[in-house]
Amino acid sequence: MVDDSSRAHRRFLEMRDITKHFPGVVALEGVNFHMDRGEVVAVIGENGAGKSTLMKVLGGIYQADQGEIHIEGQKVAIRSVHDAMARGIALIHQERNLPTGLNVAENIFLGHEPRRPRWLPLLDRATLHRRARKVASRVGLEVDTHTLVRDLSTGRQQMVEIARALSLNARILVMDEPTSSLSQRETEALFRVIHELRSQGVSIVYISHRLGEVREVADRVVVLRDGRNAGALDGADVDHARMVKLMVGRDISQYYRRDYKPSDEIVLELSDVVVAGNPDKRINLAVRRGEILCLAGLVGAGRTEIARTLFGIDPILAGTIRLEGRPILPRSPFHAIRQGFALVPEDRQLQGLILEMTVRENISLAEIRLIQRWGFWNRRREREKVANLVERLNIRTPSLDQRARYLSGGNQQKVVLAKWLSLSPKVLILDEPTRGVDVGAKQEIYNLICELTRSGVAVLMISSEMEEVLGMSDRVVVIHEGAVAGELERDALSEEAIIALATGRGVAA
Repeated sequence: MVDDSSRAHRRFLEMRDITKHFPGVVALEGVNFHMDRGEVVAVIGENGAGKSTLMKVLGGIYQADQGEIHIEGQKVAIRSVHDAMARGIALIHQERNLPTGLNVAENIFLGHEPRRPRWLPLLDRATLHRRARKVASRVGLEVDTHTLVRDLSTGRQQMVEIARALSLNARILVMDEPTSSLSQRETEALFRVIHELRSQGVSIVYISHRLGEVREVADRVVVLRDGRNAGALDGADVDHARMVKLMVGRDISQYYRRDYKPSDEIVLELSDVVVAGNPDKRINLAVRRGEILCLAGLVGAGRTEIARTLFGIDPILAGTIRLEGRPILPRSPFHAIRQGFALVPEDRQLQGLILEMTVRENISLAEIRLIQRWGFWNRRREREKVANLVERLNIRTPSLDQRARYLSGGNQQKVVLAKWLSLSPKVLILDEPTRGVDVGAKQEIYNLICELTRSGVAVLMISSEMEEVLGMSDRVVVIHEGAVAGELERDALSEEAIIALATGRGVAA
């Protein structure tokens, strides 16, 4: 960490009065942002607050309608990504952006490979790999640089992206939701890299909805709300309650309101079920009417495989699934839907939405056959049903005909939920229901889930967020290496008990 005496000089980066409008939307209005050399500054806010837009202005993807950018006291013009890179600014997006068919060295120096001689298109492979090893060592990437990127874990792929930025002499790294698809171990490795880069004088902008991580990694926090500065926190002031209050403009004293007692009636029961992902393990569990049963465990423990089998994506290899006491065999997603299952998948953009379709079209997808009359599409009925769901779920969209791609993460997730609510499912399967969703939208989703349980829906939730598991669950079943490691009732829930079971160190009482 850079000491206070070294910060007495002029600001390394200043963004002054940044304003950016899109058609019908004020994305940024007079936003100010600054950081010093070797500082980690977290930028937080609800979805749509302007975080990504501000960083895209810095990265040359957007040009501000008004405002100035200064680097080391000098006003600069950043009109393109190339301009930003030339100034030492690199953006590492949430989605990986690597040609996976190239090896590590080729990815790190893609577009500025060493040539021999320089004026001929002959790649100097020896120099390429030597330089790549040197850059990779800066981020702790201990891997053969001849390895194809597709053969690396998600965490190591991210390190390759950081190494690529450093190969371009990046002085400012912008990380957008960098841990959204990382395991706990990969996240800890990333934090070590961030601390090392900070000690080398690299400045890092850290955008994340995970406030626990923000508290751990950031020197300072800048909060945006509705496209404007909402405040900043420094040092000991960086705590969860203060961050949430600045983000949403109010205290969230009852963030989790699980005040409904589920029925004793079993809606879904798995007896000795064997799933394709773990053919040597048998799963036994039950979900009651109006209950939120959470499947907890480490990344890769086998939780999603259970959800895929219930929804008919993967075949059941053995055992029995009973729905309301009746044996069923989900042969396909279509068959599972007809039985009363609904699945909100982990990756909403890839599996939950068709991004180029509108809000109206996405919500209507699951009940196409119901919004017809004598074989003809009933557009008036469709718009009425969709409008009611948009109002009920408080989906913030300029119109029903807005493409899903342009909604915030929280509103995209609510569109996925709306699609299934129109069918009144018996069992709702939620796989990481609030991943990449801001605190305000999280609370709305939690309230909706609780509303569904009051109407008798059985909820099977997969979550890796410990606060969510502890706050929302009526019961927790912990999965370890494809098998049920133990079960915890609500009054026995604790982080220590769940982690012990998830790591194979404990057994449920």
